[in-house]
Amino acid sequence: MKQSIKLYEVADLVGGEVVGDRDVIITGVAGIKEAQKGDITFLSNTKYLPFLHHTQASAVITSKDISSKEKTLVRTDNPSRAFTKVISLFIPPPHLSRTVGVHPTAIIDKNVHLGEGVSIGPHTVIEENSSIGDRTVIESHTFIGRDCRIGKDVLLNPRVTVLQGTEIRDRVVIHSGTVIGSDGFGYETINGEHIKIPHIGSVLIEEDVEIGSNVCVDRGRFKKTWIQKGTKIDNLVQIAHNVVIGPHCLVVSQAGIAGSTELGKNVVIAAQAGLIGHLTLGDDSIVGAGAGVIKSVPSKSVVLGSPAKPIAEQKKLFAFIARLPELFKEFNELKKRLQSSHPSDASKG
Repeated sequence: MKQSIKLYEVADLVGGEVVGDRDVIITGVAGIKEAQKGDITFLSNTKYLPFLHHTQASAVITSKDISSKEKTLVRTDNPSRAFTKVISLFIPPPHLSRTVGVHPTAIIDKNVHLGEGVSIGPHTVIEENSSIGDRTVIESHTFIGRDCRIGKDVLLNPRVTVLQGTEIRDRVVIHSGTVIGSDGFGYETINGEHIKIPHIGSVLIEEDVEIGSNVCVDRGRFKKTWIQKGTKIDNLVQIAHNVVIGPHCLVVSQAGIAGSTELGKNVVIAAQAGLIGHLTLGDDSIVGAGAGVIKSVPSKSVVLGSPAKPIAEQKKLFAFIARLPELFKEFNELKKRLQSSHPSDASKG
């Protein structure tokens, strides 16, 4: 972890251009409103441009079109990404600062294979025939069932549950409270009774996936539930049995995806959207917040509403609905005018 660094070294790290004093000493990182002397901050959204003139930061990482006579800048193509690199100099990710080794309160079966540089936290349980890859960090009170395969450089935060037969590949991050590999929600109703359908499949989570807190990923009924590389999943998401989520998708908080639905690559599911089972969502499609998706969505489509419709169509419906009070008022006025012009007809009605 760095104690201090000169600004020109920061610029070299992020591929940026210094405008101002190249030898400014940077001792920390902070947001543009909170930054003090010695800190470096960033500005990527123009709505925060007024803060540039008031920040106490010693330097600001900006886009290449920003200029200032008062502040020392580091101009880059992507200020947010550049700032993330700088943060890692001063504040390393928590799992990189963990002590390597197994805590004495951890319970690990004798048939578990641990790679090099593994860190196992207090009260963790790892059952038989599972393996943990090099440099993986498993935080306290985490449970890993039998026959699981955890890759290299994985971070399982406290109280993650990984049930039997799950495979998690390299550089995956899973946050607290998430359950991977629970039974799917499947019952057959016979004579008024709900008979449980066994789920004997598995879960596969590919490289560079990040899963938020309190997410549930159900195991497949016979095959696997499959989350492909680079996908990011927010907190409080439900992913049902046999769902396939393609590479580099985004699934936002409180979304629910029912069984056997398949997402292509780069799909975005916004907050509180619900998808029924056995659908396909094409590559680069977007499901808007709160949408209820009841039929498959073509590639590069944007759908909104419940039931979900193409966004242009749904916007027209929203506009019509917004006019309903006005239209209802006009209708009542017309009705009154008709009644006053034909009083005898009105009395017959």
